[in-house]
Amino acid sequence: MSQVSGFLEGERDYGNLKGDTGPLVYPAGFLYIYSALQHVTRGQVYPAQILFGLLYIVNLAIVLSIYVKTSVVPWWALSLLALSKRVHSIFVLRLFNDCFATTFLHAALFFLLKQKWHLGLIIFSAAVSVKMNVLLYAPALLILMLQAMDVFGVISALAGAALVQILLGLPFLLTHPVAYLSKAFNLGRVFIHFWSVNFKFVPEPTFISREFAVALLVAHLGLLTVFAHYRWCRHEGGLPSLLRLKIAELSSFSMTRFYCTSSTTKLLRTEYIATTMFVGNFIGIVCARSLHYQFYSCCAGM
Repeated sequence: MSQVSGFLEGERDYGNLKGDTGPLVYPAGFLYIYSALQHVTRGQVYPAQILFGLLYIVNLAIVLSIYVKTSVVPWWALSLLALSKRVHSIFVLRLFNDCFATTFLHAALFFLLKQKWHLGLIIFSAAVSVKMNVLLYAPALLILMLQAMDVFGVISALAGAALVQILLGLPFLLTHPVAYLSKAFNLGRVFIHFWSVNFKFVPEPTFISREFAVALLVAHLGLLTVFAHYRWCRHEGGLPSLLRLKIAELSSFSMTRFYCTSSTTKLLRTEYIATTMFVGNFIGIVCARSLHYQFYSCCAGM
């Protein structure tokens, strides 16, 4: 709430937006949501807890529908999804923005399972606009899009997602674009060693070093490449074969064909879509230098 006060007072320079927890580091979607919460709740905690409790029910319903649609677990195991004390705390006690980001993400996955790729990507982009951690799903999502759609469909879906980011960030992009992009989408931020979940055993000087960050990035990209080649793209003959196919389609790209030809799609199995997305995210979690408990609980626990 303290971080949105400056925005509500008319400040549009991201470099000047800050609160009790430090400078604002979330994209514009976060500002709009918490500005609306401040307006509705008048800054009071109890009304916000009621809204977050409803949000928890919505998120749980979406997650249950995802598991039911994929049929990967027995029905009795679904009850375990509602027993996490940590998730209850995150939604109804802590009121973190991870709750909104994760709900949007799960809603996007729900529509992806229905093969509605353009709508799913728009909602995915809305999730990214709340918190950038959602981008851990992006590599797996890109692979699925390349498999499900031709290159023209992929381009139009990505354009829709980009349009969401532009529209949400427009007030800041028109006034202080560099400050907005550097603060809201800062990929080079050095995280605090205290908050690390994965690497608390690593000495702090090593943890904050650039070499350690590069090593984790290489490990992340390496694991994604291995899974993409040997697991996700094995029916296409591996990742290079899929990329060659899309490059061939791209070489024949023309705006006339883009506007006059409908995109072709291929149906993917629901359990394959869900598994690929969750595995891709888990790879990102394993290689994350710093990861707050709330994101781990929301996006890995569910």
